[in-house]
Amino acid sequence: MFLLKMFSRAWLLTTLLVVAGSAVCVRLGIWQLDRLEQRRAFNSQVNSMRAAPALNLNGEIPADLISMEWRAAQVSGEYDFEHQFAIRNQAWSDQYGFHLITPLKFSGGVILVNRGFIPFEGNDNPQGWARYAAPVGAVTVAGQIRLGNDVQIGGKPEANLDGQSPVQFWNSLDMQKISAQIPYSVLPVYLQPNADPADATYPIPQQPEVDLTEGSHFGYALQWFSFAAILFFGYPFYLRKQIAERK
Repeated sequence: MFLLKMFSRAWLLTTLLVVAGSAVCVRLGIWQLDRLEQRRAFNSQVNSMRAAPALNLNGEIPADLISMEWRAAQVSGEYDFEHQFAIRNQAWSDQYGFHLITPLKFSGGVILVNRGFIPFEGNDNPQGWARYAAPVGAVTVAGQIRLGNDVQIGGKPEANLDGQSPVQFWNSLDMQKISAQIPYSVLPVYLQPNADPADATYPIPQQPEVDLTEGSHFGYALQWFSFAAILFFGYPFYLRKQIAERK
């Protein structure tokens, strides 16, 4: 009899809203648990790679290099300043500017190196990058293996390749698009050199701060499941009370 009341004309809309609200809360709780699992997988990846020995890219390059993001690596070779480019919308010490990316040729191939931050002033034209074309000759770069991304940041549209002239400024380090404009094959990862807090000479290498906690996802999941339980199981008591008061 009570179920019939819940789905009667007088209470049908309210009942459907409660059921829908409970379902949304449950879905949001599951979403937070999914994000927690993703966070744990990311933390595990970072910790396992950082615990692995440094990889010497001048030796044999692993076939699964793309799965080794955050692993320490080093390489010795020579920079190709002719084909370097910049990533927009970067910041360092309250300054706006770019990250300067330069191909490095070595015995096993070519890898892009994020050489670090350069200020916007004087560098919005690639001709200004000539001051950073050093050191010339063999160099050894130590850092971490990183994957590119195609996330666009900023108001300007992402560059489109026209097959005629190389793009000098990019919104993101999209390895697939960028590799298409370089006249030789490059590795599917790039190298982010180790940062030196005392280094104040442009370009200044930077390493991102990585949060390896689990965040608040589990707590948020419990909150959403609690809201769902309050709605779903509290509604019948509320309805009983309303019916009793009307009688």
